[in-house]
Amino acid sequence: MSLIKKMMVLSLICASFFSTSLMAHAETSQETLTNGKSKLEENDRLLDEKEQEQQQASKELKAVQDELESTEGQLEASKKEISSIEGKIEETKLLIEEKKDQIVELEDKVLERKDVMKDRLVALQNTDKTNIIMEVILSAQDLSDFLDRAAAVSAFYNGDKDLLEQQQQDLETIEAEKKDVDEKEAELQQSYESLAENQSVLEANLEKRQVAVTEANKKYKSISKEIKIAESEKAAIQAELKNAEESIKKQKEEAAARKKVIVQQQTAVSAETTEAPKSSSSSKGKSNSSSNSNKNSSPKKESSSSETMYVSATAYSHESTKSDYTALGYNIKKNANMKLIAVDPAVIPLGSKVWVEGYGEAIAGDTGGAIKGHKIDVLMPNNGKAKAWGRKTVKVKILD
Repeated sequence: MSLIKKMMVLSLICASFFSTSLMAHAETSQETLTNGKSKLEENDRLLDEKEQEQQQASKELKAVQDELESTEGQLEASKKEISSIEGKIEETKLLIEEKKDQIVELEDKVLERKDVMKDRLVALQNTDKTNIIMEVILSAQDLSDFLDRAAAVSAFYNGDKDLLEQQQQDLETIEAEKKDVDEKEAELQQSYESLAENQSVLEANLEKRQVAVTEANKKYKSISKEIKIAESEKAAIQAELKNAEESIKKQKEEAAARKKVIVQQQTAVSAETTEAPKSSSSSKGKSNSSSNSNKNSSPKKESSSSETMYVSATAYSHESTKSDYTALGYNIKKNANMKLIAVDPAVIPLGSKVWVEGYGEAIAGDTGGAIKGHKIDVLMPNNGKAKAWGRKTVKVKILD
């Protein structure tokens, strides 16, 4: 019986030691749990900040996109106005040419009258006016002839007066027409220069807006990436917290079991009649339970989203290329109507499936020496349609 007492006392000492060890381990797990919660709070704060920054970046991106669209609209309106002014200039040029022809015609008439008037003045200087009148009238054959001659003389001298008046009127008309032509030419030139200057300003603003859109888009993508990293860190912290909570729960269960064993052993020692408790089987059961509690895993969430950007888009066809094959081996001469774009692989990976605003879904299947950065070339069936496309700023989504 004494040997049994000694063994039971030894068991109590060991149980006490294990309990102390479990408590120390529990304290470590509790510290891990506390630190994890602190990290989680900090991570949540960081996520809130980044989400606010993302919302602000989204607003900024929309604002610059709206400004870009507004500038594009103003530029298009300016082009139409310039086209209208150019049409008016052509009409005015035709009118000016007509007026110039009229001026030349009037100048010729004035020149002819000058010669006539010069001859008449010479004749009047060489012949006395009174003698001419008397000679014409007195040489009449009868009364009727006399009246006719008198009327002719009167008409002759009145004609000189009319000739002078017409000459003066035509000269004034010529000067007025010249002045009108000069004014119209100056007015049209001023309008054209003003519109051309406005066009240059709008084009410069458009380029600035395009740069602003690119920068805002880059900022938005950067913040979104930071949010994904923070979300990944949050998932890791949550997994760590879960493990710590499970560990603490397990340690509490083991401590309770140990306490129960100690109480049983103390009762046995005081009674000196009971056998040592079958703690090994109990321990084994608890060990199995503990082992099962550790088989936990937290699924990792993955998210993906299509990438969106704005690019400057031009067009080309197989008619303007040296080779009929693209960088990925597509024969664009045989497949002239296929939807394909040339890209900078550093921006859009070759082989990607994309959606291009105003063009549709296409394959990023070619490259080009001038296609650098946020620029693309869309494939058209022929050069005519490629020229009709022109240069546009469009939205592009990378689908896969």
